[in-house]
Amino acid sequence: MQQKVLETIDLSKELGDEELLELIDETLCLKGQEYYMGIRERLRMKKEIFNSIRRLDILQELVEDASISEIMINGEQHIFIEQNGQIREWSRHFESKQKLEDVVQQIVAGANRMINEASPIVDARLKDGSRVNIVLPPVALEGPVVTIRKFPEEAMTIETLLGLGALSEEAAEFLGKLVQAGYNIFISGGTGCGKTTFLNALSNYIPQDERIITIEDSAELQIKNAPNLVRLEMRNANLEGKNEITIRDLIKSALRMRPDRIIVGEVRDAAAIDMLQALNTGHSGLSTGHANSPADMLSRLETMVLLGTNIPLLAVRKQIASAIDIIVHLGRLRDKSRKVLEIAEVLECVDGEIELNRLYTYEEAGVDETGRVIGELKKCSNGLIQRQKLRHAGVCLEG
Repeated sequence: MQQKVLETIDLSKELGDEELLELIDETLCLKGQEYYMGIRERLRMKKEIFNSIRRLDILQELVEDASISEIMINGEQHIFIEQNGQIREWSRHFESKQKLEDVVQQIVAGANRMINEASPIVDARLKDGSRVNIVLPPVALEGPVVTIRKFPEEAMTIETLLGLGALSEEAAEFLGKLVQAGYNIFISGGTGCGKTTFLNALSNYIPQDERIITIEDSAELQIKNAPNLVRLEMRNANLEGKNEITIRDLIKSALRMRPDRIIVGEVRDAAAIDMLQALNTGHSGLSTGHANSPADMLSRLETMVLLGTNIPLLAVRKQIASAIDIIVHLGRLRDKSRKVLEIAEVLECVDGEIELNRLYTYEEAGVDETGRVIGELKKCSNGLIQRQKLRHAGVCLEG
């Protein structure tokens, strides 16, 4: 049926979506079909043919399903999805390797990217903001590998995270006041633990009269209620290896845009030195990074800085201690739930080591009959030590 539709399309003129749907209807209703189709089957086939020609083929159904958070394609025969925190293999697959490759080219073309055997790895995003990573043969041995990270249609708020039990009301109020006061907050955690989601939620506490500049390698942030918002996205080099715009370039440019708040979506390379220098020159900021703990996040930042510049380690640590005020560490528990596991204050560099002051930590109390982990983010005996920014902003933690 799909082939019949393609044969009837007039390639001499551009065909709109509505015209294509009418053409599919006419083809499906032709007399003399080899078998009878009921209304439900006809509607299903109409949608599938349209998705195959104009959308992402069988992936369109998954992209439109709001309950699915991740789509993982391992070659044309195996598609896995993450739904409600659980990963399972989908019952359908692509009809051929060529069809999967066509979908890949459609994705990268829509994001103004290019992918081929000479350049087999690319990061892109769909029109709805979903993040896409694609790896082609010969790097991927079993065929094209596509990973699609979807994001909620509505940006997560702290209230939503409270409803999910990701953190306590006390910790949420505490972090909200720190954001209002302009503390530099770094969110750490592993892959898929909700760092970007949490960063979106925290950004709602930024005062509306501030000028916010976001810097990302692939635009994912959904900051709401920010009238003075500037969004910047890096650009990959062209086929000649020219015209690349890096995160480092964007951070340097952002400093000339009169920012009140700089938000770097994720720091993963030598751009760390530029981010730290920006935070050390009177700008407030938020960012995220991959790490297993707050202490490990500090070590990774040291490594990333040293990748981009040759300065003594002690100087790097003093830069980090001066630039970052708070680290919020997220994680996924064994029941697949996402939680704030620790909130730590970054203190001064003493005797060559950066000191951390643990403010909140997650404590498990057991597991219920459904396998859900029971626990609570509890306040530690230590209080916040560095309160200068709170006083300058006129924000009070207690009372």
